[in-house]
Amino acid sequence: MEFRSLFRTAAPVAALLVLITAAGCDSAGSDDGGTGTGGSGADAARAGSVSKVLQPLPAKIPADLRPYYEQKLRWTECDDAPGFDCTTLRVPMDYAEPDGGDLKLAVARKEAEDPGERLGSLHVNPGGPGASAIEFMQDFASIEYPADVRARYDIVAMDPRGVGSSQPVKCLTDKEFEAHTQVDQTPDDEGEVEALTASFDRFAQGCAKRAGDLLGHVSTEEAARDMDVFRGVLGDRKLTYVGASYGTMLGATYAGLFPQRAGRLVLDGAMDPSLTSRQLNLDQNAGFTTAFDSFAEDCVQRSDCPLGTGSAEEAGTQLRDFLDRLDAKPVPTGEQRALGEPLATMGVLMAMYQEDFWPQLRDSLADAMERKDGSGLLALADMYFEREPDGSYGSMMYGFAAVNCLDQPPPFETPADVEKLVPDFEADSPVFGRDFAWAALNCADWPVTATGEANRIEAAGTDPILVVGTTRDPATPYVWAESLAAQLKEGVLLTYEGDGHTAYARGNGCIDDAVGTYLLEGTPPQDGKRCR
Repeated sequence: MEFRSLFRTAAPVAALLVLITAAGCDSAGSDDGGTGTGGSGADAARAGSVSKVLQPLPAKIPADLRPYYEQKLRWTECDDAPGFDCTTLRVPMDYAEPDGGDLKLAVARKEAEDPGERLGSLHVNPGGPGASAIEFMQDFASIEYPADVRARYDIVAMDPRGVGSSQPVKCLTDKEFEAHTQVDQTPDDEGEVEALTASFDRFAQGCAKRAGDLLGHVSTEEAARDMDVFRGVLGDRKLTYVGASYGTMLGATYAGLFPQRAGRLVLDGAMDPSLTSRQLNLDQNAGFTTAFDSFAEDCVQRSDCPLGTGSAEEAGTQLRDFLDRLDAKPVPTGEQRALGEPLATMGVLMAMYQEDFWPQLRDSLADAMERKDGSGLLALADMYFEREPDGSYGSMMYGFAAVNCLDQPPPFETPADVEKLVPDFEADSPVFGRDFAWAALNCADWPVTATGEANRIEAAGTDPILVVGTTRDPATPYVWAESLAAQLKEGVLLTYEGDGHTAYARGNGCIDDAVGTYLLEGTPPQDGKRCR
């Protein structure tokens, strides 16, 4: 399955979203060449996007769903977050059979700071899938979104079904998941292939055992329908929304299902809904390579670069050689866990999400490569996996798998399928290609049959929809933003020429001004506008 579109919440959010200064912006112009993908595998993926279009639901709310839209919320101050209001929203487990039982979803809000100028509710989602929208709203959006946006909107969040505080999917004990993170993701022989597939199987069966019927009802389409219930209960005629990373898939799906109720939607770090899961993996594999090349080009210009002072390609070879050595002989970390290839690779990939992690990555690589101290790379991997100092793990990785494995059929069904495509993955990424190829096997024996499929989303009849793309975004490659903006009948593309995952509220005035004008006045920027 594709490497998750990470937009971290809670404590790490400040580290991920520290302000990045940028100078100036301009209108549409020529590309700087950093499209975020490249090579034969990614090119084949984009050429193979599907033509089927997601069809809208009837505009009229069905009679059997009206009780959900007409429910009254009883807001009270959140127990662990003074100044925020919390409650639960009731939605049907299965929209095809609303009488079959309900789910209670956690929702929260921070009221507009200038209620006399209030425009309505601004829904936010940070992505994942599997990230808590409520934690993101409380720890970031309500603080770091521009002041004029916070003044005029109630910032509201709903933890999607199976996520955060909304009956989260759980699959393994902490010890079991810790063992899962250390299984070799680049098997070299039949025994290692069997160990990897067995680990994926234990994960899947654990999800089935612990989540029960919920595992078959955590799809993006169902979450989008829940958002419409929340919109209706809040009394907003149209949805106003900022979705980041996977949150763009959720927002685009909403627009496709409810075009008549899609208002000002910002889709930042866009995903491409027209790509199959295999194609998404290929593009994302290339996207992380583009991000690593950018890091390497910066690193080799520094005298203390642990990957040498040659070219970015040579730095990639140095890293791959180091990871191969770890495969044979892990290095100590000061803990019982040694740093082997799987955790080291995850630590490097984690640092690709934001340029601000690059100094930490350089130091961590130097420690591991030169001083046999793997603690720095281990800390980066732990950040990705939401591991706490006490050894406990968050539920994001479970929600990530549950949603993705339900939304589309698996990219691969057998190890033999993976082996056939490894050359395509390695053509785009000699450093990470095998990791991405084998990771895509995680949905092969999923206990619930996928209910969704890839669709183009046109959303005819909406207001303008603002799609934001970053040229060297690792997790959501820039070509996805280009594709989504082109699919949407009213899509408008706004580009940030830079590094990192997503662009809004990261300190670029050009991006923030353009998004703010759209949210506050309904006026999008010129299609194709570029910011630096």
